[in-house]
Amino acid sequence: VVPRVPSLDVVAEPLLAVGTPEEQARDKAASLLAQLNIPERLWGLSPTTFSGGEQQRGNIARGFAHPYPALLLEGPAASLDAQNRATVLGLIEGAKARGAAIIGIFHDEAARAQVCDRFVDVSGFSPKAAA
Repeated sequence: VVPRVPSLDVVAEPLLAVGTPEEQARDKAASLLAQLNIPERLWGLSPTTFSGGEQQRGNIARGFAHPYPALLLEGPAASLDAQNRATVLGLIEGAKARGAAIIGIFHDEAARAQVCDRFVDVSGFSPKAAA
């Protein structure tokens, strides 16, 4: 999260960085913020003023603004209410449908089952020092 920058601009930045016209980038950012239930009255404020849940959803909006070919996700639906959880899982399913490679850590088995093609259980993993 970028301090002192309006949240709408924070979410639009990945699109602007690849040359998306400003109006189009801001429209996409607004759409994602609305989908993720960030009140419009907050869009002009820095995300640092948001609650923890609002910050999480703002970061998710930013991560899904640009159609990245690969996504690394850590607990993307953790601590979200049912409506926002469904929205986030829908965004993940959309990225998957367009061919994005997705590696995620999901603590929620139902969420994992909804979006996962392959599952690797690392609960027995024991790291070793490099030789």
